[in-house]
Amino acid sequence: MRRYLRGFASASLGPRSDVGSRKYGPRALVVGASDGIGASFASALAARGLDVILVARRREPLAALAERLRTAHGVETSVVVADVGTPEGVDAVDRAADGVGLLVCNAAFAPIGPFVALTPSQVDAVLDVNCRAAVRLTHSIGSAMVARGRGGVILLSSMAGAQGSALVAHYAATKAYLRVLAEGLWTEWRPRGVDVLACCPGLVRTPTYLASFPARLGRLVPAPMEPDRVVRAALAALGRRPVVIPGWRNRLAASAVARLLPRSAALALVSRQTRAMYPSAQRSGAAAEASPTESHRPAPADGSDG
Repeated sequence: MRRYLRGFASASLGPRSDVGSRKYGPRALVVGASDGIGASFASALAARGLDVILVARRREPLAALAERLRTAHGVETSVVVADVGTPEGVDAVDRAADGVGLLVCNAAFAPIGPFVALTPSQVDAVLDVNCRAAVRLTHSIGSAMVARGRGGVILLSSMAGAQGSALVAHYAATKAYLRVLAEGLWTEWRPRGVDVLACCPGLVRTPTYLASFPARLGRLVPAPMEPDRVVRAALAALGRRPVVIPGWRNRLAASAVARLLPRSAALALVSRQTRAMYPSAQRSGAAAEASPTESHRPAPADGSDG
């Protein structure tokens, strides 16, 4: 058993993938870039020499990040203020994406609470931000990459997408969609020179997660990771595999749930963990209000934030 755990923990992606302007072209576009995972992606890509287009709804944090990246790395940066939960917002991002060689879709919306407590507008917003925006941009920008014969797409899925959970059923379903989409496109586009990856984090210490005030983590829930660790794992896996779960503890937890437990038992375990983290969401008559956000709202169906 110890030998198995050591091997699992030390499983290597091999040499770091060559994520930079030589492989993917001069420009990267990060949707949901104002803080958390998105800002970490923007910083890591700028450090590798890519010019970056930063997308989010809030101008001030985007402008501040753009200035920091220009000063620190000497790259060109631009800002697109847009709500990708609307068709107009997606169109604005698409118009700014000329020549983009690497696309990161990170924006998400995750109201936490009973499914029947969601308002119709919340139900639509979860689909619009998590799925429709990502697939529209992947289709449009990815088509140009396929035509050029090179490019990369990273879709931020979540460990939550591995199975359903009480209180975040709708969110978890959208994350499952992104993972399956990435797997299919990885197979379809890889021969055409375009890399696609679903990044499936567990809990991540983003400002949004911290602001959600989770009550407690179960004993089996891995501790939150820092955004930079998630980004390093994703960039190392891009071009090498269709899916990555950052963190060996998260991979071990995901493997145990998938392989050792019957499906019904896995659903019960994951739902129990979610309820323990957000007890007030069960008692309230409405799902916690959350606007479409640049960082992932916590959706801890398996102790994950996405």
